[in-house]
Amino acid sequence: MMDAKATREGYGDGLAELGESRPEVVALDADLAKSTKSINFKEKFPERFFEMGISEQDMVATAAGFALSGKIAYASSFACFITGRAYDQVRTSVCYSNVNVKLVGSHAGLMTGEDGATHQALEDISLMRSLPNMKVIVPGDYFEAKIATKKAAEIPGPVYLRMARAKTPIYFNDDYNFTLGKGVVMESGSDVAIIACGAPLQYAIEAAERLKKDKIDAAVVNMPSIKPLDAKLVSKMATQAGAIVTVEDHSIYGGLGSAVSEVMAEEGLAPVERVGTKDVFGESGKGPELYKKYGLDSDGIINAVKIVMGKRK
Repeated sequence: MMDAKATREGYGDGLAELGESRPEVVALDADLAKSTKSINFKEKFPERFFEMGISEQDMVATAAGFALSGKIAYASSFACFITGRAYDQVRTSVCYSNVNVKLVGSHAGLMTGEDGATHQALEDISLMRSLPNMKVIVPGDYFEAKIATKKAAEIPGPVYLRMARAKTPIYFNDDYNFTLGKGVVMESGSDVAIIACGAPLQYAIEAAERLKKDKIDAAVVNMPSIKPLDAKLVSKMATQAGAIVTVEDHSIYGGLGSAVSEVMAEEGLAPVERVGTKDVFGESGKGPELYKKYGLDSDGIINAVKIVMGKRK
């Protein structure tokens, strides 16, 4: 059985390590430090940690102020709050000002589980991706989250890092080289390409393995960089396979599926089938059970593969 850790744990560990080498890094949280794991930074550098209370708008505006003062500010909360409740501050104070603020949205998507619809952000990628100057990263495992957290300090301007609550399989290690704007081919295949981000990556890999029984050779791509997207890799996979399925724990509107579809529409290379939530809110339940209900598990991915392969030229 594969080792498993949550991407939020990768954020906490990465931020604490970053604090050792970058004294200009400060961290802010909105009364959720234990859950987001920013508490790891607080325990090491209490003088550089700022507990803002249940005041996300104030936290984001304060982070922008720190950035304007020469700091690299990491501000974290649940994804639904930091992108939704503080949207105006993110838009104007962070993105319009193009300041060095790294926003970290934890507990994103259906895999948040029992916390239910109000806490399951399914539109946060869309909100952040549409903002000028914002970069959007959705790590696929613990190490990718840890390394992307540290790399974000080297990326000028606003960055949104999306983390998950649940433990997911570990695919990488400390030697992994995360690069903004680049995807990673996890499995090669010539019949269809499954492009996934975040927690559903495990189901994409599982689906590809199961599809072999039907003599369908599926490639799997981990796409942590939603903006900028690795358009060259997407085009390459489309040319090789002739069909693409995108998989994300997010609405099919405005996220990974939309980003990939835009590339395909502009280049006319291959049909796309999007796996994600379809214009609905989530609900309370165990993460894997919600994935099954909403079609994000391997069964749902396999169904999408068979649909999109029927659309190939």
